[in-house]
Amino acid sequence: MITRPPAVAGMFYPSRPDILTQQVDDLLERAESRSIPGTIKGLLAPHAGYMYSGFTAAHGYKLLRGQSHITAVLIGPSHREYFDGVSIYSGDAYQTPLGTVMIDTSLRDALAASGHPIIVTSYGHREEHSIEVQLPFLQRVLTDFTILPIIMGEQRREYVETLAEALISTCRDRSVVIVASSDLSHYYPYHIAQELDRIVQEDVSQFDARKLLDDIEHERTEACGGGPLAAMLLATQGLGADRTEILHACNSGDVTGDKTGVVGYLSAVSFQSTTA
Repeated sequence: MITRPPAVAGMFYPSRPDILTQQVDDLLERAESRSIPGTIKGLLAPHAGYMYSGFTAAHGYKLLRGQSHITAVLIGPSHREYFDGVSIYSGDAYQTPLGTVMIDTSLRDALAASGHPIIVTSYGHREEHSIEVQLPFLQRVLTDFTILPIIMGEQRREYVETLAEALISTCRDRSVVIVASSDLSHYYPYHIAQELDRIVQEDVSQFDARKLLDDIEHERTEACGGGPLAAMLLATQGLGADRTEILHACNSGDVTGDKTGVVGYLSAVSFQSTTA
């Protein structure tokens, strides 16, 4: 079995299973409890170190607590390795200090059949943290689940739309939740970061993936995983979601007190609302 080992355990989150379990459970416990009036189709979660963005991420994952027999489709940006394509991990599993999570190979095969730019490879996965940091949260809230880890080496609009269309066609009759991994603006002074990040919040609140892409392309805002976020919004919309809700927003300055150059974090949910 080919298993992708942890790459950032001990850096972004604790490497000891007992300490990691305690930290994730504490974050989930402190996160605000929400009642979402419908079926959850997707989440946006940040991917910084847990001390910075873990509390924001926990607001989304808390909504999944108790679900089972589900595949979490995780879409993240590539920070360390450039490649032209959208990479689904070619191995059998991802591993964290909390154990091994199996890949949904059936869904991988179906998605890969869509062809370019979707490829099955280890490119982008080997040292990348954007997906890895999501897994301990999933391991603490879900039971009997699989994952489909996807890294976007190139986030241009064409690839975003192609990925979203492929997810719509392959996930329509499957039990999935699509998780976009993204932080927002990077290293601006606190108040400038708030203004930039507010634009992403507005686009997500309006469920407008194409405006989000426009705002990013024209540098009105920033999101390092803007492509994964737009793909999640488009895909979940195609899978029946009709509403989004912002769950939590902050930046690193709120955590550390250093507001000279901050990184923005946002958690949100996409869902199909319950009709009367």
